Amino acid sequence: MNIYLYHLPTTGTISFGDFCIDTSPEKTYAQHIAEVTQARANLRAVLKENKRTHDSEKDYLRLVKVLDDYLPQLYGMMTSVASGTVSLRFEPVFRWRTMLSSQLLNTCPRVPLPSLHADLAFSLLTYGMALSNFARLIVNALGNYEHEPAVSGIEHDAKDEKLSFAVSLFCRASGVFAHLSKSVLTDWNNAGVSGPRPPDLTTEVCAALSKMALADAQALAVRKLLSRSAYESALSPGPPLPKSHPSTALLAKLHLECASLYISARSLALTPGKVRATRNAASESGMGASGEIIGELTRHLTDEAAFHSALAHKWLGVDAGESGVATKGGEAVGFLAWAKRELEDLCGSIKGHLLRRDRTPGEGRRGKKERTTHELESVEVFLSHYKKMNDTITFQPVPKQSDLQTKIPAGRLAVSPKPYQAPVPAFGSTASDKARSLADAMKNSLNLDVPRQTASDTDSDSDDEPVKELPSRKTYAGAGSYF
Repeated sequence: MNIYLYHLPTTGTISFGDFCIDTSPEKTYAQHIAEVTQARANLRAVLKENKRTHDSEKDYLRLVKVLDDYLPQLYGMMTSVASGTVSLRFEPVFRWRTMLSSQLLNTCPRVPLPSLHADLAFSLLTYGMALSNFARLIVNALGNYEHEPAVSGIEHDAKDEKLSFAVSLFCRASGVFAHLSKSVLTDWNNAGVSGPRPPDLTTEVCAALSKMALADAQALAVRKLLSRSAYESALSPGPPLPKSHPSTALLAKLHLECASLYISARSLALTPGKVRATRNAASESGMGASGEIIGELTRHLTDEAAFHSALAHKWLGVDAGESGVATKGGEAVGFLAWAKRELEDLCGSIKGHLLRRDRTPGEGRRGKKERTTHELESVEVFLSHYKKMNDTITFQPVPKQSDLQTKIPAGRLAVSPKPYQAPVPAFGSTASDKARSLADAMKNSLNLDVPRQTASDTDSDSDDEPVKELPSRKTYAGAGSYF
C-alpha cells in the first residue's frame, strides 16, 4: 500500500516567561509558565532531531508522546490567560516552518504566526502528521506478509493486529485533523487575531487531510479483509475465487468509498490555490508562499483516487462474473476492461512522476509502480477468462462505459474517524473543575457513602478538611496500545 509521507515542520525557540505575567492572587503560576516553556523546548528538539534522521529510523512514537506532554500545558496556558490568572505583556509570535505549501524555489520558510491559537493549531497539525507517519512506519515494517508462505498462523495473526493498530492510528489522525478544521481554526478566527496564514492552516486543507487519513484507514481495512485469502489467490490467480475470499460486492463498495474520499480530499486541498488571488497579503508579509498545496500531495491524492476507482471496477466485474456469468458475462467484461484502461493510464502517470523528479522517496515510487503492475496483471487474468467465456458460451453484449456507470452502487465506509478529545489542561481553573468532576464521578461509580458528622462527633474536626483534588491524568493517542 502506498501511504503519503509527511515532511514534518520545525519551529523556533520561544520562552513563555518573556511575555507571560503571573497575576494570580497566590502568585503560583511561575512554575507552570516554566513547565510550558520546557515542554515546548522538548517538542522543538524532537522535531529538529526528526528532520536530521533517516526516514526508516525516525521515532514518531516519541514525537507523539512529546506532543501529548506539551498540549495539556498549552491548553493550561490558554485557559489561564482566558481566566485572567495569567496576562500577556504582548501578543506572542510563534515561528513554524510550512511543509504542505508550495514555496518559491522549493524553500520552506518559517512563518511568523501571532497568538497562542496559532501554536495550538500548528501543534495539532504536527500531531496528526506524526500519527499518520507512525502508522506508515508500522505498515512498511510488515512487508507483504499475507503473500509469504513461510509466515505461520500465529505470526500472521500478530501482523494482522499490527495492521489493525495502524488503522486505529489513521482514524485518530483523521479525528485530529477534523478537530483542527472544525474547532481550533474557528476559535482562532473568533479570537480576532489578524494576520496572514499559510495554506497549511486553512479549514479546507485540514479537512482534506482528515479525509485522506480516513481513506488510508479504509484502504488498510480492505487489506486486512483480504489477508486470509491473499496467499491462496496468489497461488491460483483468477477465477474461481477461494472460499476464504470476502464478498466481491463488498470489496467494490469499500474501494468506491476510498476513491470518493481521496477525490474529496484533492478538491479541498486545491481550494487555497483557487482563491490565492484574494490572498496577496501572504506574499507581501514575507512568507513566500504561493498559496497552493504542494503538487506532490495533490498528485498522490489523484493517483490514489484513480487506483481505488480501478479496483472498484475490477471487483464489480469479478462480482458480475462470479455471481452469474451466463447473464452478466458482458457486464463482467465491460467492468474489467474499464479497470484495465484505468490501471494502464495510472502506470503512464507514474512514469510521468519519475520524469518530474518528485520528492517522494524512490522506494515509495517503486512500491506504487509494483502495486499498480500487480493489479493490472490480476485484472488481465480475470478479463481473459470472462471474455473467453462470453465469446464462446454466453454471448452477452458488452455494455458501454456510460451504461456501466448506472450500475455502480454507493460506496461503503468500514471505518470512522476517532473524535479528538482535547486534553485536560495541566493547570488553570478548567483543570481544577475537571479534576473535581472526575473525583465525584469515581466516588459515585464506587457507591461510596460518606457519613455525615453528627452532634456526637464534636471531638473531631475532620469535616472541615477540604477534599483533595485528584491530579489530572495525561493521556495520549493509543494509550495502552503501543507495542
